Formats: sequence, structure tokens, C-alpha cells
Amino acid sequence: MTDLLERRLIFVSGKGGVGKTTVAAALGLLASQHGKRTLVCEVDPKGDLATSYECSPTGFTPREVQPGLWAMSMNTEESLREYLKLNLRIPVAGRIGPLAKAFDFVATAAPGVKEILTVGKLCWEVREGHYDLVVADASATGHIVGQLSAPQGINELVQVGLVRQQTGWMLDILSDPALTGLCIVATPEEMPVSETIDLAARVAKETTVDLASIIVNRVLPELFTTTEEEIFDRLCEPAVADRLEEMAGGSPGPILAAARLAVTMRRTRTGHLERLRAGIDPSVPLLYLPYLFARAHGLRAIRQVAEALGAELGL
Repeated sequence: MTDLLERRLIFVSGKGGVGKTTVAAALGLLASQHGKRTLVCEVDPKGDLATSYECSPTGFTPREVQPGLWAMSMNTEESLREYLKLNLRIPVAGRIGPLAKAFDFVATAAPGVKEILTVGKLCWEVREGHYDLVVADASATGHIVGQLSAPQGINELVQVGLVRQQTGWMLDILSDPALTGLCIVATPEEMPVSETIDLAARVAKETTVDLASIIVNRVLPELFTTTEEEIFDRLCEPAVADRLEEMAGGSPGPILAAARLAVTMRRTRTGHLERLRAGIDPSVPLLYLPYLFARAHGLRAIRQVAEALGAELGL
């Protein structure tokens, strides 16, 4: 397996609410900490990359938010403007409202055109070598396949001409597992695991992008051993419970119930993890990130996730 941080372009996707943006931000921070010039691009408009890095809102122009780490947000109109300027040598001043409306009309009639602007911007950054690594906080599971397969679909429809040339080099980058990979973020719960298994199958069938890893977020630690669980059972016996209440000056019931709940949640989530492992290609690595018992999810939390991710990668 090609080492994850040795790739040049990493898409991070997952079901909404699993911590996709957190993982993408942590992956970018980890790469920058290991000396790589890294760009993290927020593709999903519902993302909140600025909160993760505790910086002002990001825009289309990359901005350095940490040493060696740049952040930006995708904007299709700005991407179209840049494409026209760089590839067609068309100078565009001010807003491109009429052209953007025409583009929306074409994009509606030909699905995949808008996705080309998003994926093309990321691939262009890789081709030009502006950064050692580009991390895309990509769309959620319901939309990521359409983005990844857009160049392939247009390449099959258009056999010659400028469009064919443009999508050709994008497809070369996306199809090279040494350059590009997809990371799916999941949590050990029923729906995220089901969507991850389905997405892994669709990516293999409908795209040319390599599934680099599945990152399981919010994994609960093993808090109690089997022997300690046996102690819970004995402490719950009426005679012992009465004695404990007398000694402690209060009922130990809520504490024991909380301990039992922690054990039950851990076992339930372990079952989901086993289903996930059985449902995907065994060659795809699973990386585990611990549950952070924290209210805030700013830069401090991102650093903790980056540290855990580094440990999983053996860095």
C-alpha cells in the first residue's frame, strides 16, 4: 500500500455528522507537521474548516493558517474564472454573471460539468506542484461518486478536442493510486457503516480512484476488563448494594449503571466495526480514531486527532 501522506491528492468523504471535516483538517495538519506544504480545500459548502483551524472564514484564494498549511473554500464561479484565464487565455474582469448563467444552463443539461470545475481545480494544483499534498474536504457520501467520476464520464462522451484534453490529464491524476486516494470517514454505528460499505463498492465499480483507507472516528476505549464486569454483577446484588449504600451514604446504582452502559456501548460499536471489516476489501486499511470527550472542536481538538492519526499511520 502506498503510504497515505506520500500521495499528492486525498479526498475525504463520509456520511454527514461523522467528523469528515475534522478528519480532513487533522490530516492536513499532520502532513504540514511532517514538512509537507499542504493545502486543505473545503469542497462541501456545509463544512466549517475555519472553525477547525480557528481562523477567519476561508475563501477561494488559499491562505496560510498554520506553518506550511494553507486553507481555501471551493467556489465554482471563481474556479470558472480561473479556468478561462489559465486554459483559454480569456481575461475576465469583474463578475462573470452572464457567463456563469450560461454555464449553469450547460451544466444542467450535461451532468458532470460543475464537478469538473471542482475536481479540475484540485488536480490542477497537483499538476502545477504548488503543494506537496492537497486534501479535499469533499462532498458527503451521496455526492462524492459523481465528483470523482465526472472526468471519466465526460472523457467517454467527448472523443476529441480541448475538452477531451482537459479531462484526460485529470483522469491520469485521479487514476494513479500513487498520486490520488479516497479516505472514507465512518463512525462505529449502523447507518455510517452501511453507507461506508455501499460507498466503497460504488467507488470500486464507478470510478478509477483508489480507496486509500477507511478512517473510523469516535471509537470508544475499552474501559473495563471481564474481571471488572464480574465485580459489577456482584456489587449489584441486593445485600452488597445495601452495604455499599450504607458505607457510601448514597446509592451506588447510578454509578454502576453508567459503567454497565459504557460496556454495552463499547460492545455494540465493536459489532459494527466487525461488520465494516467484513463488508469491505480486506486490503483496505482501517484507521481508528478515539472518541474525544470534549465540547469544543477547534484547533486543540484537531491537534489531538492529528496525533492519533499519526500514531495509526506509524509516524
